[in-house]
Amino acid sequence: MFYIIGQMGNFMILFVVSEEQTLYKPMYLLLCMLAVTDIGMSTSAMPNALCIFWFNLKGMTVGGCLTQTFFLHTVYTMHSAVLVTMAFDRYVAMFNPLRYSTILTNTCIANLGLLGLIRAVLFILPMPLLLRRLPFCAKRIIAHTYCDHMAVAKTSCGDITVNRMYGLVIVVLVFGLDLALIVLSYGLIIRAVLRISSKKAHQKALNICTAHICVMLISYTSVLLTTLIHRFGKGVAPHVHIILANLYVLLLPVLNPIIYGVRIKELHDKVGKYTCRI
Repeated sequence: MFYIIGQMGNFMILFVVSEEQTLYKPMYLLLCMLAVTDIGMSTSAMPNALCIFWFNLKGMTVGGCLTQTFFLHTVYTMHSAVLVTMAFDRYVAMFNPLRYSTILTNTCIANLGLLGLIRAVLFILPMPLLLRRLPFCAKRIIAHTYCDHMAVAKTSCGDITVNRMYGLVIVVLVFGLDLALIVLSYGLIIRAVLRISSKKAHQKALNICTAHICVMLISYTSVLLTTLIHRFGKGVAPHVHIILANLYVLLLPVLNPIIYGVRIKELHDKVGKYTCRI
């Protein structure tokens, strides 16, 4: 049910933005990118998980597992890049509104999205290659419903120090740097918003910023919890690992459309219009 609701919500955003020319703006194009990453994130993991529960799926090829690892982590990284771009978009809209349309054109947003995708591929490509070189035990049971990088590495009989270190590097260089840029941007934005004298403008700015901040808190809190439990939670029960890992790929795709649909009035009105027609 979570998977279906998440897919419906994100496809609704893509449909509404594609149908409404008034929404052909950088902010809504970024929402479409976020929706695509949410769809990719849940679709990379959930069909396989549902096959385990419904059809008693027992096995997966090594190639299929490594492919799933690559796509999952690439989408995670791309998701983070989109959140940074959204923070930059709001920063420019707040501090340079007169030049907003010339600085952040649709072409510029598309190029930033492509740059985020290239970055994601370059950072994540070594992961399956590092896993491929590991010797695996005869009993290759992954304590997850999908092939997470560290979950796969822990089934190896060899030394996984390099895998642990590389995973940590990704967390620090990608998610850590992205989070620092986002916190800086929104710190400056919130400070500027609080100085606005017009109540209407103040409320509009806060509505959009609150939506972004909620999504970012959910995203990075999930990543941080999963990373910390993998590396330091040796006493944590296996089912806690599994529940957290599945909630990460299920909750974000469900919550993102709800948060933006409620907090951004223009999008809320358009979605409401098409929902009433249906």
